[in-house]
Amino acid sequence: MLKKKYLIFCLLLFNVYLFSQNTISGKINNQENIPLEGSHIHIGKKTATSDALGNYIIKNVTNGKVKVHVSYIGYQSIDTLVGLYNDLVLNFKLKELTLRLNEINIIQSRNTINKSVLEQKIKTETIEKYSSQSLGDVLKEIAGVTALKTGSTIVKPVINGLYGNRVPVINNNIRMEDQQWGSEHSPSFDINAAAKITVIKGASGLQFGGDAVGGLVIIEPITVKKDTLFGKTILNFDSNGRAGSLSSSIHKGKLLGWSWNALGTFKYLGDRETPNYVLSNSGNREVNFSGDMKYSNKKYDFTGYYSYYNAQIGILRASHTGNANDLYNSINNMIPSVVKDFTYNIENPKQEVKHHILKANYNYYFDETASLAIQYAFQFNKRLEFDVRRGKNNDRPALDLDLKTHAVNIDYKKNVHDWSIKSGANTVLQDNFANPSTGIRPLIPSYSKIDVGLYSIVSHNFSDSFTLETGLRYDFSKIDATKFYFKSLWDEKGYNSNFADFVAGDYANQWLTKPTFTFHNISSSIGFHKVFENDLNWYTNLSYAARNPNPSELFSDGLHHSLAVIELGDLALDKETSLKISTTIQKKWNSFSVEINPYVNAIQNYMFLRPIGFETTIRGAFPVWQYEQTNARLAGIDTQTNWKINSHWNHSLAFAYVNGKDLTQNIPLIDISPFTANTKIQYSNVKWNHFLIEVKGELVGQQKQFPNNNYTTNIIVNNVLTPIEVDISTPPASYELLHMYSEVKFKTFHKAITTLAFSVQNILNTTYRDYLNRQRFFADEMGRNFQIQLKINY
Repeated sequence: MLKKKYLIFCLLLFNVYLFSQNTISGKINNQENIPLEGSHIHIGKKTATSDALGNYIIKNVTNGKVKVHVSYIGYQSIDTLVGLYNDLVLNFKLKELTLRLNEINIIQSRNTINKSVLEQKIKTETIEKYSSQSLGDVLKEIAGVTALKTGSTIVKPVINGLYGNRVPVINNNIRMEDQQWGSEHSPSFDINAAAKITVIKGASGLQFGGDAVGGLVIIEPITVKKDTLFGKTILNFDSNGRAGSLSSSIHKGKLLGWSWNALGTFKYLGDRETPNYVLSNSGNREVNFSGDMKYSNKKYDFTGYYSYYNAQIGILRASHTGNANDLYNSINNMIPSVVKDFTYNIENPKQEVKHHILKANYNYYFDETASLAIQYAFQFNKRLEFDVRRGKNNDRPALDLDLKTHAVNIDYKKNVHDWSIKSGANTVLQDNFANPSTGIRPLIPSYSKIDVGLYSIVSHNFSDSFTLETGLRYDFSKIDATKFYFKSLWDEKGYNSNFADFVAGDYANQWLTKPTFTFHNISSSIGFHKVFENDLNWYTNLSYAARNPNPSELFSDGLHHSLAVIELGDLALDKETSLKISTTIQKKWNSFSVEINPYVNAIQNYMFLRPIGFETTIRGAFPVWQYEQTNARLAGIDTQTNWKINSHWNHSLAFAYVNGKDLTQNIPLIDISPFTANTKIQYSNVKWNHFLIEVKGELVGQQKQFPNNNYTTNIIVNNVLTPIEVDISTPPASYELLHMYSEVKFKTFHKAITTLAFSVQNILNTTYRDYLNRQRFFADEMGRNFQIQLKINY
């Protein structure tokens, strides 16, 4: 009896097993419903291949959830999970895998803008550390790049001793047009919108312009080229300034079809603090947004992009003094004339900046070797600057400027065997409106400008180890302005003899003038890249650049509120030309690498600001600076090393030195970066939740080479007007700073990775002043800052 029951049980079990065997069949086509013969399909542990009609069949698949994988050469694979409880028909349509030159460079492994210059790149991981700071701050990670500051908030890059219009910023293939009003305005850009930043030292990126005497900063946003949806949120909390910032982005991507990106950032910072006192009125606010939508096809793609930057920036109250005595005491006693308790309030003097960018871009791919890009971009920059004024005028801006820029770019790329050709043209129409309702003579007048450029760049791979590249660019520029000049200043400058034809009207003690300037410029570049055995690379580039005086240098006439100085332009300024030779040796070993980059830059008609004295106005006493020209030479060396000690420890070192010489007067140049050296040691352990900690030392030497621009002014001493020398030239002492950064990563909710970071800047709370901070005459730099950062990738 027991044997019969056992037999029946086995028969039932066999039937269950038998009836749980299922059959899966279907068809595999491409998007055009063409059968894909030979496609491979894996279901569980079973495999099949499709026939000439795309059909397949797999039998005897057991019940339950099974993995399905479908693949075919040249097409995107499909991976999915299927619940199987009976026979099933599964049809698949595979998407073609299209390879394009802008995605995979088939000529060389590195996708570079210029093949004869070693480009310095900053990746997303580093950029995220500076989420609450500025573009100028993050670029200091690169040897040879420092920062020109106006207080603690306005920061812009300095490359090999040069800054301002000499260092164009290219954001998402758009040249930022927010530097025309002076070199003290930081780029209107949210650092969180950058996925990668590239620095080119020298005028080698001719497709972006011929005036990059110092170099180029190229910012690339995140791009998604596969079917995916993800996002990122970064929260920052800073002790110095009692600040908070939030940045959040979301990205939807597809290789073909529609994809989009969106980013929003909010920053709220109060007064910064030195080790000894509050930097009154140094807070700032930012509200930023950027987004794009892209449609991709096999032969073309189209992108629409919009960016909005909105910042309110406090200007150090102590930099706006009431009389010559206060100004003299601030500079010589090293104590700010105004120190108040901490506050989040931003009072006058201050700036309000709004910057809009709208872009439409169309790319057409003739084949795998040739493409055409057409781009239109519009920029609108609104700047209000508020001075300390009496009564109702305190709410009235002292400077109200609108800058509108229309730009059209056409670029063609072609690869033929070992040759690569890039050619293009661009046109820029720009209009600046200085609102007269401020009641104050505008620092920069109303003007219109037109630029037209043509370029061509050719490179040839003579072998797998040697590439030669050369380029040529022509630029035409015309500027028309409308400006009132006091007759006394007109005569003092000697404009009567050279610019009498600019006078268009006589208004009592002023001339109404309509200056017109036309420029024709040629820029060029030639260089090579040689690869030797054992990971040794040699880059050499010779570039010639020409830069026209910008409206700030030509027309400035009044108080520049961000600097709290009176600036005077000069109509007699001529265009600036640069001849730079740069070479880089890069050597890599198994665990150690080094880059050495010496250079020499000879600049004719170098434009710069020079302090010439004090001027007392109804708004107070301010230093006076005027634009001048000279022949100059800058020579220096940048060096970087990286040593991977073992799987946990890493050490890096970067130092830079540049010497600037005024060849006409045989004296040093003003505002040249001093010697800098940064060293970093890092420990990481993947097993400890990707734990990472790094300690960074920063050394900035005293600038020993500087011109003597001291001047004499009269101040009241014991009720007697007394002449006194003002030392405005001597750079501050050298200083050393110590910083720390640490982070851990862990999984939170489904598919989300959270990074918790803790950092300390200026650990020792060192008191110091920076030579390249235009407000160093009035206050010390920021003291210690603790920062907590929470980053969530989802």
